[in-house]
Parts: sequence; C-alpha cells; structure tokens
Amino acid sequence: MEKLKERWGIESNWAIVAILIVFAINGSFSAWVAKPVTEFLGITRETVHPSWLYMPIRLLLIFPIYQITLPIVGWLFGQFKFFWNFEKKFLRRVGLGFLFKKEV
Repeated sequence: MEKLKERWGIESNWAIVAILIVFAINGSFSAWVAKPVTEFLGITRETVHPSWLYMPIRLLLIFPIYQITLPIVGWLFGQFKFFWNFEKKFLRRVGLGFLFKKEV
C-alpha cells in the first residue's frame, strides 16, 4: 500500500481503496453503457458482417466511454482530481495531449 500511496501521490488508505473501487466500477459501467450505444448506432451481431468484427468494434467503442466516465465515477467517490490527472497523463501518452493546455 505504501508504494501505491507514494506512486500515486496520495496519503490515506481510504483513497487507495476508493481509487481501486472506481477502476472496478467504471470498467463494468462502461461495458454496460456500450450495449445501448452500439444498438443505437445499429451495431449488433446481426448487422455486422463478418460477425466476428462485432466484438472488436464494441471494444473500440468501450474505450472512449471508459475514458469519459472515469473522472465522473471518480468524482462520485471524491477522487476527481486523481482521475482527471490520470486521464490527462494517459491521453498524452496515446498522442492526444493536444487536447489539454501545457502546464507550466
């Protein structure tokens, strides 16, 4: 626990527990949200040919949903600042850093 606290820059054990809970909840939540979104877009196992493409398409859709909902779910657990910084760092690493102002 001490290594995580140091690495993440947090001080309490509650914060670690809350962060881990947020990661778990958000993973399930984003997968749950992806189903109605894919149906709304007309992407179903029946409409995607070849049918094996359905799951990769759905996973590609889950990725941005996860990124959007992570700070929101984090906020519900009082960890918005941690997850906002986490998102900015992650998006910079995948080449989307231009979305955020450079911090001085």
